[in-house]
Amino acid sequence: MDLRIFTEPQQGASYDEQAAMARRAEQLGFDAFFRSDHYLRMGEGDPMPGPTDSWVTLAGLARETSKIRLGTLVSSATFRHPGLLAIQVAQVDAMSNGRVEFGLGTGWFAAEHEAYGVPFPKKRFGMLEEQLEVITGLWQTPVGERFDFEGHHYRLTDSPALPKPVQSRMPLIIGGGGKERTPRLAARFATEYNQSFPEKPAIAPQLDRVRAACEEAGRDPEELVYSVALVACVGSDEAEFERRAAAIGREPAELRRHGLAGSPQEMLDGIAQVAELGISRVYLQCLDIRDLDQLDLIAEEVMAKL
Repeated sequence: MDLRIFTEPQQGASYDEQAAMARRAEQLGFDAFFRSDHYLRMGEGDPMPGPTDSWVTLAGLARETSKIRLGTLVSSATFRHPGLLAIQVAQVDAMSNGRVEFGLGTGWFAAEHEAYGVPFPKKRFGMLEEQLEVITGLWQTPVGERFDFEGHHYRLTDSPALPKPVQSRMPLIIGGGGKERTPRLAARFATEYNQSFPEKPAIAPQLDRVRAACEEAGRDPEELVYSVALVACVGSDEAEFERRAAAIGREPAELRRHGLAGSPQEMLDGIAQVAELGISRVYLQCLDIRDLDQLDLIAEEVMAKL
C-alpha cells in the first residue's frame, strides 16, 4: 500500500508552506506529495495569501526535493492549452529527474473560472479527451518526427513535439465517478484510476466498471493502479483528534464515516478496508498544511505498521 500526501493549497497556503510539507513528507518516507489544481478558496475563511499555480509550485518543489514523487490530483482541462501543458509537465519532469505524475480532469468549480476570467464551457468531457490525445501524442511522437492533430477543440500543425518527459511513459491519473465515459478514458489513457472522496460502498462497483472497460479495450485491468483520496485526520488520543478536526472545520463523527480518521489504529483499519476492495494507493488529504506533526504521527503509527 502506497501512502501519499495530498494538499489543497487554494484553502490558504504559501509556496513556502507547501515546500515545508513536501520536504517533511519526503523525510518521513511518504511515496508522493500531490496538490490540487485550483485558483479559489472553497467555503468561508481567510483567503490569504491567495492561490498558487500548481505547475509553478511543482517546478519549485522539483528542485527542493530529491526522492518524493510529485503531481496534481488533478489539473483542470479548462486551465491550459494542451500543447503548452505538455511542455510544462515535461519540463517539471526533467527538473525533478523523472518524478512527476500527471493527473488531468474536466474541471468543475465554476466560481474560480469566473473569478479569473477563464472560460468554463458547459460541456467539457470532449475537451478532456482531446487534451489526453494531444498530450500523449506529443510525448509519444519519436524525436525528429512531427505531430499533427485536428479535433473539435484543438488543432496542432507540424509540431516538433518537444520537449519529451524524462520518463519513457509519464504516469497518468484519471479519476471520477462517471459510470461509462470515465472508465473508458481510464482504460485508454491512464496508468492509474483514482476515486476522490468516494462513499466507501461505491468503491468496488466503480472498480468493476473500470476493469470491464479495460477488458473491452483489450487491456489487462491489472496494468492500472487503483487509488482513492480520503481526508486524513488522526490524533494520538481523542482530544488531539478532536482538536485537529476542529482546526479543519469538520465534525469528528463525519470524519470517521467518510475519511481515515480517529486514532492511528482506526486509520489502519480504514486502509485495510479499502485494500480489501482492491485499492493499492491512498492519497491522504491533509487540509491543515501547517500541521506537520500529523505527518510525523501517521508515519510512525500508521505507515510503519502497514
